[in-house]
Amino acid sequence: MHNAQRDYHFGKDSISFANQLSENFVSVNRGIISKPKKSETIARYNSYFSSVEFVKWDDVTKPIIKFSKDGTLAYTIVDKIVKVTYKDQAGATIEDETHFAWTAIYKKYGNEWKIETVTSTEKPNDTE
Repeated sequence: MHNAQRDYHFGKDSISFANQLSENFVSVNRGIISKPKKSETIARYNSYFSSVEFVKWDDVTKPIIKFSKDGTLAYTIVDKIVKVTYKDQAGATIEDETHFAWTAIYKKYGNEWKIETVTSTEKPNDTE
């Protein structure tokens, strides 16, 4: 699933991206805990994907992946650099790079893994 997420970003596939989330999905991001509906996730990522071009969506370090003893839960700890380009209001191309770190918890439903929750942070840009 981790590698598929990169494909969803570069392929701008908001539906497949949303389909990897469970019905009970919880997001923890920027100090806000939310339980977005699938339709909200699709709309949010469709807007995001259509406004940027991905240049890089690369792991800084190999993700840490652990499974529960009974094989029904798993988590990943991810350290990633995301670089995008987009057009500003004047039509100039802007390049932006963000260093993210997140934890994703997965739950197995039958034979299918779904993401239950993601807690995400981003490293502040240097202000020097």
